[in-house]
Amino acid sequence: MSTKTTNEFGGEIGGVTLLGKAHSLSALFIVLLRATIGGMILFAGLGKVSEWPFDAAGYLANIDPASPVSGLYAAMASNAALMEFVNVFVPVTQLLIGAALITGAFVRLAAFGGAAQMMLFYLGGWSGEFLSLFGSTLVYAIVFLTVAAFGAGRVLGLDAYIENIEVGGQALVEKFPALRYVLG
Repeated sequence: MSTKTTNEFGGEIGGVTLLGKAHSLSALFIVLLRATIGGMILFAGLGKVSEWPFDAAGYLANIDPASPVSGLYAAMASNAALMEFVNVFVPVTQLLIGAALITGAFVRLAAFGGAAQMMLFYLGGWSGEFLSLFGSTLVYAIVFLTVAAFGAGRVLGLDAYIENIEVGGQALVEKFPALRYVLG
């Protein structure tokens, strides 16, 4: 009997089948990627909290007019009630996303939240120039999505334990299959 396991992954997109085999160190690197991107966003949130009060209005009001969201962000910056919410929402979600990714709990939910936040920053920072198309926040969004796609919370993460919590004699994700979209 062989004890060797292979790490195969694949999928089908538009009728094209994609198959691959991961290196034996892939699990280690996905944990490092999860912890690194988690630490990055955690420290971004800590930076905002440490310089409290955080105020996003200056950023939102000064978006380059070439950005597709400049008008929307300017309107947001002029709404005081909305800005009170945004000024708390951004740092709190950054802290929660970072903590979730570092511990490996609710990784898919956290990673999708991180990717959404990075895409909002990306759109706000885009100046319309071709060379600015691939900015760092776009790369961060792709890294968040990669962590989600690989189910990185199941590798040295709490998601592996959360998924198997018994509820009525069944594993949590068997009893509530929709949780597979937020765990992993």
